[in-house]
Amino acid sequence: MIVWLNGTHGAGKTTTSALVQQLIPDSRVLDAEKVGETLMDITPGLPETDNFQHWPPWRQLVVETAHRVLSYTGGTLVMPMTVLVEQYWREISTGLAGHAIPVRHFVLHADHATLLGRIEAEHAVPSPFRLKYLDPYAEAARTWLHDEAEVVDTTHLTPAQAARQIADAVGSAGLRAGP
Repeated sequence: MIVWLNGTHGAGKTTTSALVQQLIPDSRVLDAEKVGETLMDITPGLPETDNFQHWPPWRQLVVETAHRVLSYTGGTLVMPMTVLVEQYWREISTGLAGHAIPVRHFVLHADHATLLGRIEAEHAVPSPFRLKYLDPYAEAARTWLHDEAEVVDTTHLTPAQAARQIADAVGSAGLRAGP
């Protein structure tokens, strides 16, 4: 099984994923961003883009990496990764379904002001890269994303509370002491 944690920057995916992993027995965190980083290291580089998700191999390799890891280890993969383009989510989810991998898709949501505050608090100079995804997230949330996933509003939750809510939804909470 895959527990996919979606949402934009500042929603708490990375922190929450580590806490979810502690609550779900036999689980591991697989950050799909590392697949993108590998592609970014290719020399000479792949065609210019502002986001590695636009490269079709990223989406295909995320599916294959998850499939191969689960085939090797079993258990559950907790995957924190923002995917805001519906077509890309369809490619990934269809690919995983083709390998008979069940996916629980969660969106960590927070209101715009909270997301902005978290991004600004993260660094002395707020990341333009992170800030530019606030509007596309709002559009994806409005048009398709919140219909495709279980929404966990993190506006007033700690990461531990969000992790507990996700683990409870998955049905494995309480099997391991957690945060």
